[in-house]
Amino acid sequence: MAMNARTLMVQGTASSVGKSLIVTALCRLFRQAGLRVAPFKSQNMALNSFVTPDGAEIGRAQAVQAEAAGIAPAVEMNPILLKPEGDTRSQVVLMGRPAGSFTFSEYHRRKPEFIRIIAGCLARLRATYDIVVIEGAGSPAEINLASHDIVNMHVAEAADAPVILVGDIDRGGVFAQFVGTIDLLEAAHRARVAGFLINKFRGDAALLKPGLDYLEGRFAIPVLGVVPYIPRLRIADEDSVALEDRRGRLGGSRDQIDITVIRLPHISNYDDFLALEHEPGVIVRFAESPPEIARADLVVIPGSKSTIADLEWMRADGFAAAIFARAHRREPIVGICGGCQMLGETIADPDAIESPTRSAAGLKLLPISTYFGREKVTAQVRACVATASLLSGERAVEGEISGYEIHMGRVERRAGVAAPFRIIARNAVATNAVSEDALDGAISADGAVAGTMLHGIFENELLRAALLGMLRRRKGIAAPAGPPIPPRDAQYDRLAATVRANINWKMIERIAGLT
Repeated sequence: MAMNARTLMVQGTASSVGKSLIVTALCRLFRQAGLRVAPFKSQNMALNSFVTPDGAEIGRAQAVQAEAAGIAPAVEMNPILLKPEGDTRSQVVLMGRPAGSFTFSEYHRRKPEFIRIIAGCLARLRATYDIVVIEGAGSPAEINLASHDIVNMHVAEAADAPVILVGDIDRGGVFAQFVGTIDLLEAAHRARVAGFLINKFRGDAALLKPGLDYLEGRFAIPVLGVVPYIPRLRIADEDSVALEDRRGRLGGSRDQIDITVIRLPHISNYDDFLALEHEPGVIVRFAESPPEIARADLVVIPGSKSTIADLEWMRADGFAAAIFARAHRREPIVGICGGCQMLGETIADPDAIESPTRSAAGLKLLPISTYFGREKVTAQVRACVATASLLSGERAVEGEISGYEIHMGRVERRAGVAAPFRIIARNAVATNAVSEDALDGAISADGAVAGTMLHGIFENELLRAALLGMLRRRKGIAAPAGPPIPPRDAQYDRLAATVRANINWKMIERIAGLT
């Protein structure tokens, strides 16, 4: 297969330095330059994931980058997704489908197979697009892992890609990050580094000049720019480290809506709440202790990669008791995916698919039972409101909504129990499209508790507006004046404009071989 596309790789001095966001910006900038551009990350470790139009599971960051590039996400953009299940094991999602749960040594033994898959995906992208922007993982200078690398310099060599090295100045020590990284690289790998990029800067960039001069003088590698910290950007993060910025937020004032999400140890798909965070007059908090949910207008139990383990943590940490008390007061509670399963009566895992615990009692606030099986459901979904509930603002929102499913468990509701949504179709644009007429989730008899297995529902503007309207009516406050939140596409333009204004774009084009 011919490989015509140019390649450019973004690596970082550490995890969470902003590689994903820089790749997203570059995808949009290359698209604005009239190029067909695609993102690529050979191996991604994240609990934030997404479903492609044909039902394959990939990292959320690559789906975001594809959206910025103006293309549909595809499994070739992230052939290996690792979803941690604890300190020593991860579920391995290979080409969009679960391949099993592996320890590091078990995973490493399959490295030759993974290298072939990575090479094939990269080749297909390069045969289709003009440029492929590649994202690394962690740091290329993790010398203890260098011999196992299939995501940083191994990919740069396979793709013959120049590397932009990104450092995060917001956490401090950025010059030491750069110097240490370059010093620890092998000579051949060091030669691939074509530029430094400082990310998340707050302040006067002129103050950095002595450090920038030092880097360029010592390594003869140019500094390509200093990208400022961009506040309130409505673009999903892939790493739960991003939640550190939401820690310790105080509740909203009397005229604000306080939505509090329980920060589970294995929280997944926390970007479900990103659109709510950007609504005027709304505060979204991630609670780490039970007292933090006391004054919330809405409490959400989010998705989880380890549902039974997180349910046990909620009991041990006092969250379960706080949830019971809230339900007794008929104050709104929502569960999404794993959170929905926790709110049910029982969770059965007879084959130890997700946990060594074969069965656990749920919180018994929804009349549903969950049964874990070996088949994983991954689908983009079209649905409609089946029953007015707090998830739809206690009103029957008209029209279709979209979302996606990623779960191992099968949820069964008791006969006659109302469900908030009715699924119309799964993977409707794919060759394996399936028309459906299936109910999703459940609603408690008093209406105070609702659960759904659908992620992404709050991205639906009418549904989100109905939910917030209901919460404001309960609180007796009016909606704040002002325009609606901008669509995600405008956020990509905002990101790209900020990055373009603070980098040497012409030099990046030369590094990528475009001029």
